[in-house]
Amino acid sequence: MSGEAAPVRVLALDLADARHAGALLALLDHYACDPMGGGAALGAYARTHLVEQLARVPGFHGALAWRDGEAVGLVNTFLGFSTFAARPLLNIHDIVVRADCRGRGIGRALLAWCEDRARERGCCKLTLEVLANNQRALRVYAGAGYAPYQLDPAAGHALLLQKRIDH
Repeated sequence: MSGEAAPVRVLALDLADARHAGALLALLDHYACDPMGGGAALGAYARTHLVEQLARVPGFHGALAWRDGEAVGLVNTFLGFSTFAARPLLNIHDIVVRADCRGRGIGRALLAWCEDRARERGCCKLTLEVLANNQRALRVYAGAGYAPYQLDPAAGHALLLQKRIDH
């Protein structure tokens, strides 16, 4: 037997499957604890309610990357809409590869799944956000054809802004 790792398989996330739901929470918590995810574990509310709330979102599409029967990657996406193109778009909200599995093509496989999903739904584009200093992710995204969003080079690149709403 060769020393090569088993190929990665990307499968649609089934929120009704307890194993999938557990993998979603574990991988998302792994990401949240990483400096690129904020450096703090998921809160109790998110851990308790995320699966049931995601199941209620009509435009949610997620997938898990599996290798040797173990979930090693996750992507959470949401359908949006481009008014300029009058077509749907798919936003990649979270993409996670377990730290000990990075550099093995798992992120590329998850991005390919997203592109297939977007094409199946007639989307005009895929969007995502990334921290400016996440050089590893930026290289993966650039290699997959992603570029900063701009309409006119003279106007510069679009910026993602947020305003938190307290409850």
